[in-house]
Amino acid sequence: MKRLVLAAAFVLAACASAQAQTPSCPPPGYDRAQLDALKVSEWAIPNDRARNRLALAFTPCLASLDPTMRDGIAFEAYAHWLRARQLTPQTMRALAIDLEARLFASDPNGFEQPFAALVLSEVARADRIEAYLDEASRQRMLDSALRYFTQVRDYRGFDEGEGWRHGVAHGSDLLLQLGLNPALGAADVQRIADAIATQVTPEGHFYIYGESERLARPIIFMAQRGLIREAQWTTYFAQFADVGDNPYASQAGLARIHNAKAFLQTIHLNAQLSENAEDNSMLPGLEAALRALP
Repeated sequence: MKRLVLAAAFVLAACASAQAQTPSCPPPGYDRAQLDALKVSEWAIPNDRARNRLALAFTPCLASLDPTMRDGIAFEAYAHWLRARQLTPQTMRALAIDLEARLFASDPNGFEQPFAALVLSEVARADRIEAYLDEASRQRMLDSALRYFTQVRDYRGFDEGEGWRHGVAHGSDLLLQLGLNPALGAADVQRIADAIATQVTPEGHFYIYGESERLARPIIFMAQRGLIREAQWTTYFAQFADVGDNPYASQAGLARIHNAKAFLQTIHLNAQLSENAEDNSMLPGLEAALRALP
C-alpha cells in the first residue's frame, strides 16, 4: 500500500511539474481551425491512438483565457469522448491523475481549477458507468474532490467577456458523480454530504448563478441510494436553519437566508415530486428546517 501511495504521489508531482513547464494550447500538432473542424465533426477521430493522444494533451486548454476554447472545445471534446467510451482505461486513469493535480494548480485567472473539476466529473462518471479505477485510485479522487470543493473561495460565476468560472457548481458536479458510484459506501456518501454543507451558505455571498440547485443535486441523488437514515437527514438539514440573530439586518444574514432557502426548497420540491421512495426520508428534516427559518 505504501508503494502505491508513493507512486501516486510521484505521478501527481510529475503532472504538476509538466503543467508548469510545458503548457500548450492548442495542443501540439493542432491549430484552432483544426479544433473548430473537429467540433463540427462531433469530435470524430477514427484513429484510436491519435484520439487518446489528443485527449492527454488537451488539459492545458482548461486554463485558456478564451471561454470558447476551454468550454466549447476542450470540455465538449472530453464529454463526448468519455460518454461515448472512446478513451482507453489507461488514458482515463492518466487524465484522473492530471486533473486531480490541476484542482490545486496555481490559478490566477480562476479558470483552470473549476474546469478541471468539471472534466474530472466526466472522468468519474465513466468509472461509475463501467469501473476502470481500483479502490485506492477512486478514494484518492474522492479525497482530492473533497479537498478542492471545501477550499473553493472564488465565487465568481458568469462574465460576458470571460465566460464561466463556477467553482462550486463544477465541484458539485464532481461530487454528484462520486456520490452515485456504487463502489462508494455510506461513509463516503456522508463525507460528500458534509462537504456540500460547507458551501451552502458562504459568508456574505449571494448565489445567483444556479449554485444552490447544483449543490442540491448530489444530496437528492445520494438520498435515493438509501444509505443515510431519516434521523441523520433531520440532523443534517437542521444546521441550515441556524442563520444567526436578526439576519434581516445585514447583507451577510440576508445571504445566509437566501442561500439556505434555495438549497432546502430545491431538495424539498424534488423529494416531493420523486417517485423514488428512498428520498422520503429527507422530508421530515427538510420541513422542520424550512419552518425554522425566519
